[in-house]
Amino acid sequence: MLSLARVLRFPLSLMKPAADSSSLLKPISSLSIDNMGDKAPESKAPESSKVNVPKDKKKSKDKSNSNSVVIPKDQAYLDSITEKRIQYFDSIKLEQIKERERIGGELIKVTLPDGNVKEGKKWISTPFDIAMMITTKLATNSLISEVNGSLWDMNRPLEGDCTLKLFAFDTDEGRDTFWHSSAHILGEALERQYGCKLCIGPCTTRGEGFYYDAYYGDLGLSEEHFESIKQAAKKAVAEKQPFERIEVTRQQALELFAENNFKIEIINELPEDKTITVYRCGPLVDLCRGPHIPNTSFVKAITCLKASSAYWRGKKDRESLQRVYGISYPDEKRLKEYLTKLEEAKKYDHRILGANQQLFFCHQLSPGSWFFLPYGTRIYNKLVDFIKVQYRERGYEEVVTPNMYNMQLWETSGHAANYKENMFVFEIEKQEFGLKPMNCPGHCLMFDHRVRSYRELPLRLADFGVLHRNEASGALTGLTRVRRFQQDDAHIFCRESQIKDEVTSVLEFIRYAYDVFGFTFELELSTRPEKYLGEIETWDKAEGALTEALNEFGRPWKINEGDGAFYGPKIDISVFDALKRKFQCATLQLDFQLPSRFNLSYSAEDEAKREQPVMIHRAILGSVERMLAILLEHYKGKWPFWLSPRQAIVCPISEKSTPYALKLQEQIHKAGYYVDVDITDRKIDKKIREAQLAQYNYMLVVGEEEASNGTMWTKLSSQMFFFFKQNMVLLISLKVILPFSHSLTPCSNFGASWVWLVVFREN
Repeated sequence: MLSLARVLRFPLSLMKPAADSSSLLKPISSLSIDNMGDKAPESKAPESSKVNVPKDKKKSKDKSNSNSVVIPKDQAYLDSITEKRIQYFDSIKLEQIKERERIGGELIKVTLPDGNVKEGKKWISTPFDIAMMITTKLATNSLISEVNGSLWDMNRPLEGDCTLKLFAFDTDEGRDTFWHSSAHILGEALERQYGCKLCIGPCTTRGEGFYYDAYYGDLGLSEEHFESIKQAAKKAVAEKQPFERIEVTRQQALELFAENNFKIEIINELPEDKTITVYRCGPLVDLCRGPHIPNTSFVKAITCLKASSAYWRGKKDRESLQRVYGISYPDEKRLKEYLTKLEEAKKYDHRILGANQQLFFCHQLSPGSWFFLPYGTRIYNKLVDFIKVQYRERGYEEVVTPNMYNMQLWETSGHAANYKENMFVFEIEKQEFGLKPMNCPGHCLMFDHRVRSYRELPLRLADFGVLHRNEASGALTGLTRVRRFQQDDAHIFCRESQIKDEVTSVLEFIRYAYDVFGFTFELELSTRPEKYLGEIETWDKAEGALTEALNEFGRPWKINEGDGAFYGPKIDISVFDALKRKFQCATLQLDFQLPSRFNLSYSAEDEAKREQPVMIHRAILGSVERMLAILLEHYKGKWPFWLSPRQAIVCPISEKSTPYALKLQEQIHKAGYYVDVDITDRKIDKKIREAQLAQYNYMLVVGEEEASNGTMWTKLSSQMFFFFKQNMVLLISLKVILPFSHSLTPCSNFGASWVWLVVFREN
């Protein structure tokens, strides 16, 4: 198929906080990056795709010409800031060590996952010490621990009796911590090399790697800078710098980072009761909630992947930053394997394949809203129809709801307070309206538009309505990050006693769909967080129902303590494609909040009593656009027959057989299949080659002889030809193969050939 630019010494006005810093700062929305957590959603520091220097240089004095002359940073100034931070850090650390020694020493019990109990000393013993009591290998391989359900540094003292789990790199907890710590190593390298102001450095939410955003004045980073960055990072690794942690007061934090206006902004916006933590590795002192790996030497292999532009807080009117992405592993072998996989993934980027197959395109006059061409629309509709068929079989009622609502609706739902900046809002007749970013509030109105009875429950409402979300332009990424999209969105209103059965039904739906697509997937149960809505008893019942459903489902699952949404527990479903990449598409979320906000109720069996339903949010595909992109890359552009937009093409050998080819096309089209005709004057071998490159599943070859006696040769996308004596044999064959096609793997052309071979013999 188919410059480094000048690094200016920062103005003092940017380095020192104003007397009243808070008056100069804008509030963070609930969806902004949690800079203390570092593990942040990528959308809030958007990148411009593969652009190292923003195109519109006139609009921002921070943006530079990538061909500008290299000028050294002010090393003396950088050294003075670094030395000041280290001295202040060490003085606070020394005070905290003395305090721990004063109050510590009491014996504590540490319970391991297998039930064994080890003894330690309060405020003195660390998870590493406990691991050493088991085996040296366990201690040296453990990157991070979990103490009483919270992630904990291996060298952080234990504060009392506790439970303890240990995680190596081959766990999600271990990998995320490893990449988060690698981001700090990258930040150290960037600060030492370019004297930049560090902003945030999380591990990526997509599952592999990390990045660091920083302000460089008028510097535009590109790949030519990667080697020097990598060497500085490797130097930090070789020095085996320990990751050290301290807790600081708000005033201490402001003094530590007085020269960094970005960190000052983060600190000033933290809640008053928030524990502020600072980490150090070598010369880097950074604001971060952690936790981290024991020291930098665990990162045996590290490299930079790409550089791009970004905006502070994801807002165009804020400072222009540079983002550097990186990847790291405990050994060179795994790094090489990842880079090989990355190169393979680039070949199958859905944007490239989509253009080659004429599926979709995007236009500058409507950024983030994609145009689906006829072939792309065929796939889009097939995916929607696939779900609709299942809806009919599984008891869902499809509904249609408005695209825009008065903002009063979003005030009731809570979106006006927490999500408004991500909505498209406008005024009509002096009233504020918003395009819907999700369907759930509209479905609440639909439930509430008349009196409901327990006999109607569960009520399953499904909606393919168009959704709009105001993503920052720099965050838009192909079909995976868009402004206009559709979801196979459904909401189930049920009684508490029905939760388990409904969740089980959704899980079975997910399994069926993902088996058809050829995905493997994993499940995680996220439970009640510290801040939650509703009664503990209700949460316990809901979590118990989810646990029971997961156990009966028969697949392995993990638990994420305290990671549920404040309005209900959820099951996270992550899928893995053919390249072993991880995506989250399906959702399964319990909601106690919206039914309460909309005052929803139904008449109970005791007719005099009204009860509040439980709401279950669920999607199988998620965004249809995003699923189409994932499938395109998963199948590497080779669509299975049932999804294919090019199921067959008729190739006449000469102009004389064209009328017969067109007649054959009409017959197949009437039978319900997508079929084209190549009526160009190219030779037949060229026609077949072009059809193969275009990924047609079947190529039907006809000449004068075939036209005269009603026969044809059929070529599959493999190297096998079959001869059909009558047109109806072909149509029967297509009808027979279609029910089997869901079970065929994306590239199983050979398997498809054998299905055809059986059909041919029977006919």
